[in-house]
Amino acid sequence: MSTERSSDTTGSSPREPGNKLSHPPRSADLIGTSRLIIDAFDGVTDIVEVMHRNISGLAPIIGPGRPGPTRGITGLVYRNIRRVSALTGQGLEFTLSRFAPMLANQESTARREALLAAINGVLGDYLVASANPLAIPMELRYGGRRLMLEHQALLATIPHPSNRLLVMVHGLCMNDRQWFRNGHDHGKALAHDLGFTPLYLRYNSGLAVLENGRDFALMLEALISEWPVPVEKLVIVGHSMGGLVTRSACLQAQHAGYHWPTRLRKVVFLGTPHQGAPLEQLGNGLEFLLGVSPYSAPIGRLGNIRSAGIRDLREGTIGQVTGPEPGSRKAPEIPPPGTRYYAVAATIRSSPAAASTLIPGDGLVPLRSALGQHRDPARCLPIPESRQAVFNGLNHFDLLDSQPVYQCLLGWVTEDGSPES
Repeated sequence: MSTERSSDTTGSSPREPGNKLSHPPRSADLIGTSRLIIDAFDGVTDIVEVMHRNISGLAPIIGPGRPGPTRGITGLVYRNIRRVSALTGQGLEFTLSRFAPMLANQESTARREALLAAINGVLGDYLVASANPLAIPMELRYGGRRLMLEHQALLATIPHPSNRLLVMVHGLCMNDRQWFRNGHDHGKALAHDLGFTPLYLRYNSGLAVLENGRDFALMLEALISEWPVPVEKLVIVGHSMGGLVTRSACLQAQHAGYHWPTRLRKVVFLGTPHQGAPLEQLGNGLEFLLGVSPYSAPIGRLGNIRSAGIRDLREGTIGQVTGPEPGSRKAPEIPPPGTRYYAVAATIRSSPAAASTLIPGDGLVPLRSALGQHRDPARCLPIPESRQAVFNGLNHFDLLDSQPVYQCLLGWVTEDGSPES
């Protein structure tokens, strides 16, 4: 992947992965940030008012608090605070929009894009729901630039397209540029060594995995349809949440009857929390405990600021295309016909046996979760030991630039054989 700076980072509607290139002014960053600040101010005001109401009304220690807003002079004060906040937000947005012509041609930086990806990971679903311009749209990228998924545009961007495609899918709070780490990029290296054309998915990791999986499946269908030469082999490498998004895309594509799964040969998961991540489980437990008392429940709202994407990490939820409940698992997962799943896991200790239960696996994802193993056979992924690899002394992000990990990827992508082997 190129480290070239890109200026087309926002694109079309974040809910509709489209083909039109757009270059919105950088003033959108300022407007989006001002909206977040105002929303955060209003949220803190709500928390303070609820605590004020419960304390003044002597709510019970355990149980529900007093319903409704504060009244009298106190209620008037809080209403006026919200009015001032709304007027301030409107004034800021009007003023910042006047700077649009001056900011339109400014280039994006790696630091800005990393910050934007982190914000989307934590608040991405809220950004979309509130139409905040900071929301990242899903797009496929090549050489640091967004691809238009149209035959002639693809040919103009990639003059010598290969019939073998490699798609890299990043994890939570990250972006496509962050595959490049410490001078190494798995995607670029695999493309150089094996003759693939490397593409990189960029997406709003704060949206539910099911939503991102649906959009990714649709985007791959358009890509395969418009690619300048017939695609013979498609390989996807997903890091962390990127693996969940890929699995969701595979399931939804099979359900929708898309054609691209017939080209998919291999999916490699790097540190993917197939069975959940302990940190999100702890966060959910803390949220529950704070909600027990009306005095701590308002503070618990701060812990509730976790996107749908983060919540999906609790159990490794990818969504269920069919069935009565989203995320329910009624039968073992089956990859597309002709597709093999591979899994890479890591432990920060010198050996798996030395791994602490307090800091399991790679520091974020336990070994069994990364390998798709579960005590319930119906939840185990079809990944035999021959397609599993565990690396010692690596953390979750070391998987992105480890040379032993790359050599493992190189061998897996190179090998042939039946999906069952």
